[in-house]
Amino acid sequence: MVKEISVGSIKIGGNRPLVLVAGPCVIENEAATLRCAERLMTICNGVSIPLIFKASYDKANRTSVNSFRGPGMKEGLKILKKVKESLGVSVLSDIHSIEQVEPAAEVLDVMQIPAFLCRQTDLLVAAANSGRVINIKKGQFLAPWDMENVVGKAVSTGNDNVILTERGVSFGYNNLVSDMRSFPILRQLGYPVIFDATHSVQLPGGLGGSSGGQREFVEYLGRAAVATGIDGIFMEVHEDPEKALCDGPNSVKLDDLPALLKKLKAIDAIVK
Repeated sequence: MVKEISVGSIKIGGNRPLVLVAGPCVIENEAATLRCAERLMTICNGVSIPLIFKASYDKANRTSVNSFRGPGMKEGLKILKKVKESLGVSVLSDIHSIEQVEPAAEVLDVMQIPAFLCRQTDLLVAAANSGRVINIKKGQFLAPWDMENVVGKAVSTGNDNVILTERGVSFGYNNLVSDMRSFPILRQLGYPVIFDATHSVQLPGGLGGSSGGQREFVEYLGRAAVATGIDGIFMEVHEDPEKALCDGPNSVKLDDLPALLKKLKAIDAIVK
């Protein structure tokens, strides 16, 4: 049985309906972030899907040193706090070092461990010791069963409020593939599982100085993943992906989100 976890007023896991984790890849500015969060809440209320708002205050693993990383931790957390308090939505963001844990825990409902850092023992333990819900992204270099040891590091602290996110596995150069077998294997570990549908269609480094993406396949992978019985879907969204400062090629346009969520919700209802 998969553990049921509380994120604010939201329940994820067990046999609960699908939860959406969504937002822009990176905080571009306060106004755009608030505008996106408000639009997402309207969309999710319209289709009755619980929302956890996601935006990164720092994208520390961008392809190029010249790539936009975000406003940084201090300003980014200030913006996320405003989103949380003004809209009453739970918020999620990445942490990249032990030093970020304490200030991040003061604002975030969910601290996310980036895929490339999922084996960093000290970071996992420090994040779990904060008492916050921890969303661990499975590394592109790991098999799903390898996550048992990753989970073990986090829950060794006594905090078992852990969520696992599948975001595809490296497949040759500049490409990822999503193996649907991964979802039941990950859920057998006993924790809620989320599918990152937008990073899974990313083409890492595919544009030379930045990553490319194939957003036209987000719907197909999302439908397939939800059909396996996962607990949540993760999507990076933007009002105009072509102008996004990070991960635009694999981000979903906000205007296209309502129709997609209706399809995913219908599949989820059949499965559960």
